[in-house]
Amino acid sequence: MNVTKVGIKESRIPCCGKGCSQRDSAEHEGYAGALTDRRITENNNTNADSEENGLLERILNRDNLNKAYKQVKRNKGAHGVDGMEVEHISQYLKDNGEELVKLVLDGKYRPNPVRRVEIPKDKGKMRTLGIPTAVDRVLQQAIAQVLLPIFEPQFAETSYGFRPKRSAHDALRKCKEYANEGYTYVVDMDLEKFFDTVNQSKMIEILSRTIRDGRVISLIHKYLTAGAVNRGRFEETELGLVQGGNVSPLCSNIMLNGLDHELERRGIRFVRYADDVQLFAKTKRSAQRMLEHILPFIEDKLLLRVNREKTVVAYIGKVKFLGYGFYPSKDGIKLRVHAKSISKMKAKVKEITSRSNGLGYELLKLKLKQFITGWVNYFKLADMKKMLGATDKWLRRRIRMYIWKQWKKIRTRYAMLKKLGLNHDNAIKFACTRKGYWRIANSHILNVTVTDARLRQAGYVFFSDYLKSVQV
Repeated sequence: MNVTKVGIKESRIPCCGKGCSQRDSAEHEGYAGALTDRRITENNNTNADSEENGLLERILNRDNLNKAYKQVKRNKGAHGVDGMEVEHISQYLKDNGEELVKLVLDGKYRPNPVRRVEIPKDKGKMRTLGIPTAVDRVLQQAIAQVLLPIFEPQFAETSYGFRPKRSAHDALRKCKEYANEGYTYVVDMDLEKFFDTVNQSKMIEILSRTIRDGRVISLIHKYLTAGAVNRGRFEETELGLVQGGNVSPLCSNIMLNGLDHELERRGIRFVRYADDVQLFAKTKRSAQRMLEHILPFIEDKLLLRVNREKTVVAYIGKVKFLGYGFYPSKDGIKLRVHAKSISKMKAKVKEITSRSNGLGYELLKLKLKQFITGWVNYFKLADMKKMLGATDKWLRRRIRMYIWKQWKKIRTRYAMLKKLGLNHDNAIKFACTRKGYWRIANSHILNVTVTDARLRQAGYVFFSDYLKSVQV
């Protein structure tokens, strides 16, 4: 088979057929596709007791690949370096699925580099993500689906990130449980740029302790070292996991599983969600001692880096974990929404309700509803009734400001105010006002015309209302 027919020839990145002109500065053999709902012939080697334990055959099994394809399609996501969108992958994979299986089984498959993108973080900082091609996402998903049941029994009970039937809410409930048992001092550990600094040789060593099929280890290693295209230039990836790859979450748990079991061996209570680690102690002194003793293991054994400046030992009321904070009450330690999370929420609402966003009423209502329902569902464990009441009052003022902005002309304002119940004198007086939008939005006139009830009737969703429906 001519590999270059379905892959990269010389330094060209495979194109989706839509004029993609991105290039790679190093040679990479391309992929030959995966499959969708087309039935792929079973491979010759399906014996699980073979020399390599048949793990690769299980990954390339027809049903497993189909399941992986469907999951990638559900996740959607941006295109990789080849420019192929997820919705365009179906026919390509149907045409090349059998070739992909043969390439991988023969050890000739080479993944494409990921496409580097940056997304904003706090304080103007940026987070770097790597986007694999759609075909590589299918293969990585197939790998993860087979390896997860193998490694899942090895994981610690208080590790919650990227695991089936576990969530951030479970991690937060465990933190609250420890705090109410008297473990109110926390080591809030920051693993410095964890996904970017994972030692790949160490990662392969840890994987090899469980995975006996060397072909699978080789395939994962190829993904680790596939490189990245950043602004049109190829970059080697000698360190780290691709933050954005389908197999990376599982690899992160496998890497940090050693830390989990070391903490358990030492009798330390902890909660971990991905690379966010919280260690619990009854006194500040014992928490500081735990940190001093565990640092050598993390840095010398796992070859990871701990950010000394961001890692703190503090009373639990001063800690932020997964967007939540904690506070003491007469009924014990409870959860609240952290101040930084509230600030982020308000910034997002401001962005959606900006007077100049040009969304129109229906799209504005839809975007607000989507954000509010998602936000409340995530933070529903927190005590936030009073905070959300004040937030809704502020939100309604922003909506009134948005509406007033849409009534640009005096005659439009007059007509709408009359329609909403104002008499002629008040309607004309208010329609001609020269006060600013934000000030007008809080005026008595708009409060008695664009009422809360009318906003709800028009289809606007508010935080407090949705919280009541969630709690019920």
